[in-house]
Amino acid sequence: MSDPAAVPIHADRLTCRYGEFTAVDDVTFTVERGEIYALLGTNGAGKTTTLEALEGHRVPSSGSVRVLAASPTDRARVRPRMGVMLQESGFAAELTAEESVDLVGAISGRTDDSARLLDRVGLAGKRRTRVAQLSGGERRRLDFATAIYGSPELVFLDEPTTALDPAARDRLWEVVTQLRDTGTTILMTTHYLEEAERYADRIGLMHAGRLQHEGTLAELVAAFPAHIEFRAQTGDRALPGPFERNDTDRFSAQTRSPQEDMLRLLRWAEAEGVGLDGLRCTPSSLTEIFRGLDRQPGSVTREEARR
Repeated sequence: MSDPAAVPIHADRLTCRYGEFTAVDDVTFTVERGEIYALLGTNGAGKTTTLEALEGHRVPSSGSVRVLAASPTDRARVRPRMGVMLQESGFAAELTAEESVDLVGAISGRTDDSARLLDRVGLAGKRRTRVAQLSGGERRRLDFATAIYGSPELVFLDEPTTALDPAARDRLWEVVTQLRDTGTTILMTTHYLEEAERYADRIGLMHAGRLQHEGTLAELVAAFPAHIEFRAQTGDRALPGPFERNDTDRFSAQTRSPQEDMLRLLRWAEAEGVGLDGLRCTPSSLTEIFRGLDRQPGSVTREEARR
C-alpha cells in the first residue's frame, strides 16, 4: 500500500454514520499523484459522503482521511492547493461570471487570469453576464472554472458534466486531461460510465457504503466472466464446456476461461462438422459490472485482500 504521506488522497477504514445508518462502511483506498480516479456507485452508495469527508466538509465517524499529507479540515494548509466542484453551485445571482471566478480565487489564495480561464472553459463571451442569466450548462462550466482556478494540485469533480451538451463535455474532459498530464490529481464521480471508461486511470465501485471493486478498467473487466455466443444446428449432440441452449439454435456461456472454452468449442465443431454462426466472445463491460453490484455484497478490494 502507498505511503499516506506520499499520496494526495488516502482513506483508511473510513466510516461515516448518520444516527444508526452507516453511509460509508470501512472504506480504504488511495489516489496517486497525477491520476484520474473515478469513484462510481449506485444511488445511495456513499460516494458523495466519501467526497464530503475528503473535502473536509464532514468529520468521519471512525477511520481517517488524509489529503495532501494533511487533514482536510486543516483549511489553511489544504484549501490553497485543492479545488472543489460540487454537484450544485452556490454562486450569488447578482455577480457576473468573472466576478464569481475572482471571488473564489481570492478565497482559495491561488492566482490565475480570469479571462483566460473563462475562455478555457468556453465562457469567454459570458464574462460580464450575471449568474442569474446563465443557463444550467453555463453555470456548470463556471463551477468547473472555479474548481481549476490556479491549477491546484488536487481537484474534486462531483458529477462534473451534468447539464452539459456533448461539445461542452468534450471540452471539459480535454481540460481535465491537460491538468492530469501536468501533475494534477483528479478524484471524480459520474453517472456517465463511458466517461469513467475513457478517462479514468483507476475506478472504484461502491455499493451499500462499501468499496466493492477497485482497479484499472482492464483489471475490473478481467475479474468478471466473458460471454461466448453463437448459433448452430447441433441436433442431439452435447456441446463441450459450459454452453447453454437459449433457443432452438442459439447458445451462450459465461466463462472465466474464454480462450480454453473457445478452443474446445472450435475443436468439437470441426470434429462434428458443425458450423458456428455469429460466433463471438466479448469481455464483461463496466456497465455489466455496475449493474451487478447489488448482487455481490461479499466482494472485496485489492486493498482489503492485502491486509
